Amino acid sequence: MNVHDSARMADVMAPLGYALTEDAGAADIVLLNTCHIREKAAEKVYSELGRLRRRIEARRRAGGETLLAVAGCVAQAEGPELLARAPFVDLVLGPLTLFRLPEFVAQAHRALAAGACPVAADGGRKGLGLIDTDFPAEPKFDHLPAPGVQGPSAFLSIQEGCDRFCTFCVVPYTRGAEYCRPAADIIAEAEALIAGGAVEITLLGQNVNGWRDADGTRFGDLLRRLAGLPGLKALRYTTSHPREVDDALIAAHGELQVLVPFLHLPVQSGSDRILKAMNRGHTAAHYLDLVARLKAARPGLMVSSDFIVGFPGESEADFAATLEVVERADVIQAFAFKYSPRPGTPAASLPDQVPEAVKEERLARLMARLDARQMAFNQASVGRRFPVLLDRPGRRPGQLVGRSPYMQPVHVMTETARLGELVEVEIEAAHPHSLAGVILEAPPRQDPERACA
Repeated sequence: MNVHDSARMADVMAPLGYALTEDAGAADIVLLNTCHIREKAAEKVYSELGRLRRRIEARRRAGGETLLAVAGCVAQAEGPELLARAPFVDLVLGPLTLFRLPEFVAQAHRALAAGACPVAADGGRKGLGLIDTDFPAEPKFDHLPAPGVQGPSAFLSIQEGCDRFCTFCVVPYTRGAEYCRPAADIIAEAEALIAGGAVEITLLGQNVNGWRDADGTRFGDLLRRLAGLPGLKALRYTTSHPREVDDALIAAHGELQVLVPFLHLPVQSGSDRILKAMNRGHTAAHYLDLVARLKAARPGLMVSSDFIVGFPGESEADFAATLEVVERADVIQAFAFKYSPRPGTPAASLPDQVPEAVKEERLARLMARLDARQMAFNQASVGRRFPVLLDRPGRRPGQLVGRSPYMQPVHVMTETARLGELVEVEIEAAHPHSLAGVILEAPPRQDPERACA
């Protein structure tokens, strides 16, 4: 979602003549797009700001001027505190107001032209301290331009915000209430992305499979409409919630060959007691039943998940239940984290906070289990043939990289001209976090599920 938001900020600035640069020291605007989901991510913002400040001030001493902006969920959650800790920041705007970035930048330039920026004690320029973290009445999607060309693999945001209020999560407070884009707008954007060269589309949302249209149309029906678009070869979505997996969505996974046989379905814990304290609204048994039904509908389908260890009150038995779910759900990849108290969330004030050393030890055990499972799945992929979309250059000359239907990076040696092609690859070697293969010259399969045969 943040990668997509960053691209949309570039889109809204393009009409003003701004283009992306990799050199912060030469940029007219440096914009840091941030995540607040865990404490570590938020703290990285401040260390990065300190590093950027030195480069920006060096440019100012040389006669240039650079605006420093912070956007995203840290900006939304910590706006005034952020400006107190980093008074050299010029602009602060939340994820729902990114469409206002051009007028915000214009306001900053007017302030600079009027000499509104005092000098700091160290001789540098103080930040303007402009902030916009309101929740606008109108959806941001109504104000965004058509997305720029994203290449063969494109993101399409269909839903934002969340009404689930898991007790550990800040998303409802930083992204706001759930908003679902109309189906007509989604279809039109998908058609435009395909016309621009996209053959794979990933649907985005904080609770993406909870999408529904004003007429009651649900997510499974939307997938069917998108699957029928000419030119679309692969369809993915993230992030989903177990409570929103209904019969129609399970059937869609069995019926739509363009829908890849892979699903990211976060469970967070294997303990029903912890799941209840998290306000997840499902049990471990319900989660495992969903996975079993999805696999029955689509042979070869595999799942990845999210796990939190050390949630307040988590016992060793609770953690053991999580390890059991990893095995029973046959999880092949996962994001796993230590519980991080987020200010303002109910879980932050719960008793029985788990000691940091215990969280670290449990996370290490969980990661060892997950890494072993991922390596085993990668090794089992050797000899299989996967459709792979070559979407980026590799580190070695003559190497291109794509992803298998299961999100495994796949490296092949081939000419650069094949960048953007969907090719059939036979896997020859497995590594802990990637695969290596050779392109088969037969026409690529358009059915990701057949890769599991």
